[in-house]
Amino acid sequence: MIFQFNYGILTYYLYYKLVRCIIYSMIRKTLKKTSKHPKIDAFIKKYKIPTHYLSTNRKMVSKAVFIGIFIAFIPMPMQMLVVIAMMPFFRFNVPIALAMCWLSNPLTMPPIYYLEYITGAYILGTEIAPVEMTLEWFSENIDNIFMPLYFGTLLYSVVGSLSGYWLVNHFWHDSVHRDRKLHRDKR
Repeated sequence: MIFQFNYGILTYYLYYKLVRCIIYSMIRKTLKKTSKHPKIDAFIKKYKIPTHYLSTNRKMVSKAVFIGIFIAFIPMPMQMLVVIAMMPFFRFNVPIALAMCWLSNPLTMPPIYYLEYITGAYILGTEIAPVEMTLEWFSENIDNIFMPLYFGTLLYSVVGSLSGYWLVNHFWHDSVHRDRKLHRDKR
């Protein structure tokens, strides 16, 4: 039996290490630095914004990613207002949740919603109607595509938001432990 080295696994492993070590550590450190900036503090005091809506700890950021991605996959207008409407019920970092809503922007909406529709139709076993990107077509066929679209939306919203929540927690936790280990080693 000849051993063959799989370069795909090596590439994946190196990419994972790169993302984990550099990008998420930088994001965490950048959020910590900017949250202590004097201009931001002056803005918060001037407009009397509750600080827990801008908190940059692991729990607040992961909740914000969860809420933002969940809402981003829902086909509806004014998704950012839904994030704002959730503020009295949940504590999360509002700017990050608002930014996550922009995953479904005017360029990405058609492919995302089409994928949700196809997935929902496949799971429900309904026939996939040929789609035209016009308002007339949507107004005429909303009855046929509503259930498959929103079933696919539910699936992608739950899976996407839970994945985002887990990834933020996982990489943030790893970044903190790595920094603590580096700090201990420097002593």
